[in-house]
Amino acid sequence: MRKKVVIIGGVAGGATAAARIRRLDENAEIIIFERSGFVSYANCGLPYYIGGVIEDQEELTLQTPEMFMKRFRIDVRVKHEVTAIHPEKKTVTVRRLEDNTVFEESYDKLLLAPGAKPVRPSLPGMDIPNLYTLRTVEDTLRIHAFVQKEKPKSVVIAGGGYIGVEVAENLRDLGIQVTIVQRPNQLLNPLDYDMASFVHAKMRQKGVRLMLGHSVEGFAEENGQIQVILKDAEPLQADMVLLAIGVQPDTELAKNAGIKLGIKGSILVNNHMETSVSDIYAAGDAVEVKHYITGEKALISLAGPANKQGRIAADNICGGDSAYLGSQGSSVIKVFDMTVAVTGLNERAAKAAGLDYDKVFLSPSSHASYYPGAQVMTMKVVFEKKTYKLLGAQIIGYEGVDKRIDVLATAMHAGLTAIELKNLDLSYAPPYSSAKDPVNMAGFMIENIAQNKLQQFFWDEVEELPRDGSVTLLDARTPEEYALGKMDGFINIPLDELRDRLVEIPLGKDVYVVCQSGLRSYLACRILMQNGYRCHNFSGGYRLYETIYRDQNAAKQAFPCGMEKK
Repeated sequence: MRKKVVIIGGVAGGATAAARIRRLDENAEIIIFERSGFVSYANCGLPYYIGGVIEDQEELTLQTPEMFMKRFRIDVRVKHEVTAIHPEKKTVTVRRLEDNTVFEESYDKLLLAPGAKPVRPSLPGMDIPNLYTLRTVEDTLRIHAFVQKEKPKSVVIAGGGYIGVEVAENLRDLGIQVTIVQRPNQLLNPLDYDMASFVHAKMRQKGVRLMLGHSVEGFAEENGQIQVILKDAEPLQADMVLLAIGVQPDTELAKNAGIKLGIKGSILVNNHMETSVSDIYAAGDAVEVKHYITGEKALISLAGPANKQGRIAADNICGGDSAYLGSQGSSVIKVFDMTVAVTGLNERAAKAAGLDYDKVFLSPSSHASYYPGAQVMTMKVVFEKKTYKLLGAQIIGYEGVDKRIDVLATAMHAGLTAIELKNLDLSYAPPYSSAKDPVNMAGFMIENIAQNKLQQFFWDEVEELPRDGSVTLLDARTPEEYALGKMDGFINIPLDELRDRLVEIPLGKDVYVVCQSGLRSYLACRILMQNGYRCHNFSGGYRLYETIYRDQNAAKQAFPCGMEKK
């Protein structure tokens, strides 16, 4: 008997599922209903069309309805909105948006892939012209047309997540003045604040104004511009506003059909992507998933998981037995010429989960330092104290960041401990890496912690260190480095002079050592510990401390309009 599969939503999960079903079942009747006018589009590429990086609009769509029909014999109906699901009679009510015609379509199996929709808060002035959200191709075309025609000089972006940062970069590259307003005190929530400070520095360097720790309370029109009303700050003026404050699962259909919902109104599914209603499956940004690291319920809106879920749902629709193991939130983003990548838990999430964790910072070169063009990256690896289970990682740099985060994501998925990173047999040639790859280096550091060869202290503990002489605060950098900037109370004894100047460091007092990246201070600690001292190495080095300090200073010195003092 010929199977009829109806799919609601034709972007990542829905389009993937449809193609997979066809590959598994040549005879199945497959219909995709997509509310927008486009299907299988590159959601992550939308900001780059606005900025002109992607020049051809057609490059945004991976498939068209015509291509789906020609290659896969899949009936894709764009501008068709499913308004109701009737599980008892296995039909859906559909409205054709071009003429408002309403009809019912039957199904044997139904897949919900509605995705997520932008959050539009109930604020005064939300109906003002030139106030946009960005989620669909249509959104992109509207923004692109406005930017090309009206040539706005100023834009306010409400929200500092991936979309907000990507649009900010693209608009700034067009010469537009951009201000980001963000309620938390940092951009890019998957990062911890210490790592996000590098992003803040880059954004400010490129001329993006940051209003962190502020929330938007409404909008008004004034002299042909939009007035963005802020809490506890002067209003901002802009020619255009983009709302990028997050997304929420688009699950009204599922709710009205009696399908059980999970956290934040998401669709509850089992690991086969089955909902609580027989013959109805769900995949993508609308579904609740299990976090691969913690096992807790999670919402992770990323294209990679959505595509995997669509494939698994398709397998099971066709009688297979595929299971989704969970998401760990691996992601990467371009921030001007810098790359930012994360996987697993950040420190904040590990703390919220009640985990007993530790962390290391390191600042390795992207490739062999003697080969031209090597650039420093900053890595943060979070792990469980007793088991040394890898919990998460964050990397910021220029080249080789994506490679290292993918190695770490793979290691986490495979269940390797943080110490076992030292054993990974990774490729090496001077243009690409070092003989001791940064991932290996993280493993070496964590092994040293496990063997009590390394005691650490961190940037947020510096101010609490006593300055009364009860401990020794030591800076192991060169005098030239020390003169360019130092921590309060730290005396300078360069590493290469340390053995000859041990007499200057009193025994019986804890010694806290800093250098530029954390390597020389570690070497200093090894010298000191073998000479009877209790020693603590500053994880991340002065480079990390300075970046955080400057970010905090910039935030304190910002004018109400968001302009930093010169």
